[in-house]
Amino acid sequence: MSSVSPAESSSVDSAGIHPVVAGAAPGLYRVLADGPGETGGVLAGREVPSDETLLRLYRAMALVRAVDERMITLQRQGRISFYGAATGQEAAVIGSGLALEATDWVVPALREGGIALLRGLSLSDYVNQLFGNGSDIEKGRQMPCHYGHRDVRYVTLSSCIANQLFHAVGISLAARLRGDDTIAVGYMGDGATSEGDFHVAMEFAARLRAPVLLFCQNNQWAISTGVRGQTLAATMAQKAHGYGMDGYRVDGNDVLAVHALTSHVVAEIRRTGRPAFVEALTYRVGAHSTSDDPSRYRDESITERWKERDPLRRLRPLLEARGLWDDARDAAFISDVAERLKAEVQRAEADAPPSIDSLFDDVYAAVPPHLVAQREALRGSTAHLKASSH
Repeated sequence: MSSVSPAESSSVDSAGIHPVVAGAAPGLYRVLADGPGETGGVLAGREVPSDETLLRLYRAMALVRAVDERMITLQRQGRISFYGAATGQEAAVIGSGLALEATDWVVPALREGGIALLRGLSLSDYVNQLFGNGSDIEKGRQMPCHYGHRDVRYVTLSSCIANQLFHAVGISLAARLRGDDTIAVGYMGDGATSEGDFHVAMEFAARLRAPVLLFCQNNQWAISTGVRGQTLAATMAQKAHGYGMDGYRVDGNDVLAVHALTSHVVAEIRRTGRPAFVEALTYRVGAHSTSDDPSRYRDESITERWKERDPLRRLRPLLEARGLWDDARDAAFISDVAERLKAEVQRAEADAPPSIDSLFDDVYAAVPPHLVAQREALRGSTAHLKASSH
């Protein structure tokens, strides 16, 4: 078996939010009462956030879903080169992202772009990055989905698995040295826990008492390697025990549970100055990226069962019961997002590419003589290209 079944993901940790106990049967912190044999609503003893927060969580997840669907279509049409969607994982992304302060730093893996939007990255900047055009703040230097923006404290991700984690540790230590009440969150997939950089980050975080949250979206597939093929550990969360660190486990498709647990853990990190690890158990219902075909290596009947645990489908009944959402509002929201995306894509596609001169920017404060010479040589060798474009 290469993945956890949806039935296993419905187990409830009835004791509330607490670290995973070594050797104990693995449970999950949940809020929504929509598992087998449950009647819907909210589990007894669980708190529900305000109506404003409920709507913000749902709308943010729905925005991520709509953006992902549109961008996958663009890639299939050959209009962008690559895309990695968060389909089915929106609760883990948005639930954790909304638990952070604006002053905190996000050090992402592939599927956290929705957090950048949540924190204020404009849809224009998001789309520009995918096209790598002249308005792209990264000047076309990164492949699509590698967003980054200092203003929203969202660090540009690296495609190298797990190397972002000790960067998150370093950022949190720097914040402590500055006296800032700031934490960093290092995101990863389950595959990152098989990398040496993961263990380096965990060791340094624990030993140096870094105020960092290491957050694992366990979607059960590291491209084509199932989680059971990576580790004999019953859970990812229990790996934290080897480093003297608290590890937590949450239903990664229950946005209310993710938000509540992450809020609690973040508060504990601020209070104690100690790191923590969170495993959000979810499932990658789509391909790893637009370069992947999961039907070649996994049982897609399990995928169909996981689609029944869809984060938006699970939250919507609660919103409808509170009079916060209905079909008309849903249609209006989807239409508005579609129109915004259409306009942004048209604008981004019409934009010119980054200038060739930008190749020499942002390395030195002042361009040194040898690079000035190279720039002039490049201008001369490409002048005919500009002339032929007119």
